[in-house]
Amino acid sequence: MPINYQEIYTQIKEVGKGAKERKQKKEDAQKLAQELLERHSSDLDFLRSKVDSAKTADANIRCAVPLDEALASSYPAPDSTSQATLIAADGSQAIADRHSPVQFCVINVGAISLKPNSGETPTVEVESELFFGDAIEENGLTTDGGVALRRDLAERSVIEKMSKGMKGSVVSFTDGTLEIFRAKDIDNANMYRNTVDKYISVLSRLQGRGIISAGYIDKPSSSLVVKLLELTQITIPEEMEKLRNAPPLKYVTDRWLFGYGNKLFQLLPPGHRSAVFKIQSTSEKSYKGVLELHFFYLNVGSEGHPWPVRVEIPRWVVDDKKQLDLLHAVLVEQCRMMGSKPYPYLLHRAHETAVVKNEEKQQIEQMLSLELRRNNEDVEDGSFKQSAKDLKGRTKYG
Repeated sequence: MPINYQEIYTQIKEVGKGAKERKQKKEDAQKLAQELLERHSSDLDFLRSKVDSAKTADANIRCAVPLDEALASSYPAPDSTSQATLIAADGSQAIADRHSPVQFCVINVGAISLKPNSGETPTVEVESELFFGDAIEENGLTTDGGVALRRDLAERSVIEKMSKGMKGSVVSFTDGTLEIFRAKDIDNANMYRNTVDKYISVLSRLQGRGIISAGYIDKPSSSLVVKLLELTQITIPEEMEKLRNAPPLKYVTDRWLFGYGNKLFQLLPPGHRSAVFKIQSTSEKSYKGVLELHFFYLNVGSEGHPWPVRVEIPRWVVDDKKQLDLLHAVLVEQCRMMGSKPYPYLLHRAHETAVVKNEEKQQIEQMLSLELRRNNEDVEDGSFKQSAKDLKGRTKYG
């Protein structure tokens, strides 16, 4: 038996014993968060001054910064978007596996462009990149974080390529943040910096052509606005350590604040967006001027079933109200197409196009092994551990 269910059950019972205490702490924090949101909703100068002071005390602080809209603002979706061209891109990968006969990595990006209600056939683009042998390490693809970084660059690059020559309004979006991160498992600083520089160049070209660009984060877990509210509860810089070690709103997320599971109040009705915020983080050194990163929350759910998502955008979209409204309307329409589980339809299609299936990875492995043998290069056997896992009838994971 692979799992000792008796031990697991005993531990689950211990988890259950703490439920009442956790629930009370969570409810207390949620009540405080609501009070702070209502109290400081229009205190924008005060909130910005708090962020400036916190940034001086801790250069690594990450939180929301209000612009000119009250924190509790709510804006309905604008009218139809039938005249815009939409581009969605998503990526997938097959990561190098030391148990395989040959070491390779594949990054696959699918992108789809569509002009709704035009009768035109969607355009589908798939770009597949193979990395073999030393190229895996040279390109920083030995870790999950390195692969994700390269994939994010590839997604935005495909959008930039597809949008060339397009006339009229173009709205583009990918799954995940617009901001790309240096994951903890990326130890090659030069590779990270080069990738970010290339990414910034792509964004700049998109901005130059007026292409609306966004990152769509489904079920966000961050607390950027909550962190902003927490700053009102401490003396800066004396209590910054307290904010890190014992945050007063520890059990509250932005997602709750903007509607999900929130029985205290409904901030965003279906289809409404929140105020737009700037992202305060160390990445502001890279994303400057019109590329400065911002975000808003959007309730793509239905009445009684809120589903707040976060949408990241560059400043050039924030500064153009027509572009901001167009993006808002596009995302609401796209999510409604998916019914009771709202998600941008075109992103769903892009993911289906991009995903690398296990049988495809195996086929690439066979093709690569065959080509190496054809050219008299040695090909090792796969590991015996993997062979044991692959035995017919085995259901064990890990």
